[in-house]
Amino acid sequence: MNTVRRGATAIAAAAVLLGSGAAGAATAAPSPSASAAAIPPGLYGTKDPTYDGVWRQSLAFLAQRSTGYQPADRSVDWLLGQQCEDGSFSSYRADVTKACDAKTMRDTNATAVAVQALRAVRRQAVDPQKIDLAVKAGSDWLRTVQNKDGGWGYGAGGASDANSTSIVVGAIAATGVKPGSFTSAEGRTPYDALLSFALPCSDKAGAGAFAYQPDKAGKLLANADATAAATLAGLGKGITATKASPAQPPACADLSKPTVERAALNGASYLAKALAKTSHLMLPPMPGATDTAAQPDVGNTADAVVALAASGAAQEAKPALEWLEKNSAAWAKEGGPAAYAQLILAARATDTDPREFGAVDLVEQLNATGPAPKTPDTSASSTTSDDEGRGFDVWWIIGIGMVVGVGIGFLVSGRKK
Repeated sequence: MNTVRRGATAIAAAAVLLGSGAAGAATAAPSPSASAAAIPPGLYGTKDPTYDGVWRQSLAFLAQRSTGYQPADRSVDWLLGQQCEDGSFSSYRADVTKACDAKTMRDTNATAVAVQALRAVRRQAVDPQKIDLAVKAGSDWLRTVQNKDGGWGYGAGGASDANSTSIVVGAIAATGVKPGSFTSAEGRTPYDALLSFALPCSDKAGAGAFAYQPDKAGKLLANADATAAATLAGLGKGITATKASPAQPPACADLSKPTVERAALNGASYLAKALAKTSHLMLPPMPGATDTAAQPDVGNTADAVVALAASGAAQEAKPALEWLEKNSAAWAKEGGPAAYAQLILAARATDTDPREFGAVDLVEQLNATGPAPKTPDTSASSTTSDDEGRGFDVWWIIGIGMVVGVGIGFLVSGRKK
């Protein structure tokens, strides 16, 4: 979750994939600056929300709820106002007085993360029933655009990809529905789609990894961001997952009959090996970029930490978390709310205090990017949902905080690759 992350850089990456009919979830790459007057009241962040408005708002909500804060009422109203009549969300609607029409670019990633965020803020919302209706409408819309293979693409009708499918799995689980029962008309589940993106342990270049999509020749290529997203989804968890117990060192194993749980653990093995080299992931240069050197990938590293912790490999994630504590401050300041949220979720997944993240108070900095949230509900112990502990495979225990950068981070941090 999809790791999180929609920005100019992520959009450029998505353009490369559009020829195969897909765009991915966004990264917390910075978006173009916008004047203060252009930022709608209630929206988090000060940059152009065109590509990541709903995403960054939702990530902010998830991170705030995970630390006990309730977003301001006007912030919740802003997110509700972005929903189309059919239940879907776009990345951002500048004029919500105009109804969504056939030209409106509906976004499965934005819809899925908004469903999770709204479900998380329900407990302390002014109008819980209104939120229930919005969550159901969003979930129902996602079902209507499920592909035959059981997965989802970034846009309705686009070819399925690992990141989009994974962030939707998080949304399904958040509503208390088992993702394995969310079938297409052909009887395929989201897990069927995820397994189609899994590389076997025998693959020399990407043993146990997930691909974002097959390339034009049908070959699967290891993608760390897709792997982090699919690892969480395969475990029935989302971008706000917490540390699993008991601990289990990651290992890769091929079964005669593959299962999504085994594929998820294989994905964790791939991530652990990738992080063991430098304690962080690397972001390859964008196609056509003048700077051809790979750069540290902060967002996807944060997503990988969550995925490892959720798989029982929190110990293996520790060096990466320590690297984040030392090296993420400038990235988060530039990336804004979604970036701060990703780091908060990575901290929580490893039982680290996000208020003392290196020399940074991530919670304070996130809250400062938008309307002041309501005072923490100490009696709630930072829980986030009335259904906490009762959802699929306990992932809504998250005290919500993807899923999705992220990449969907989780390829969606802002998220579109």
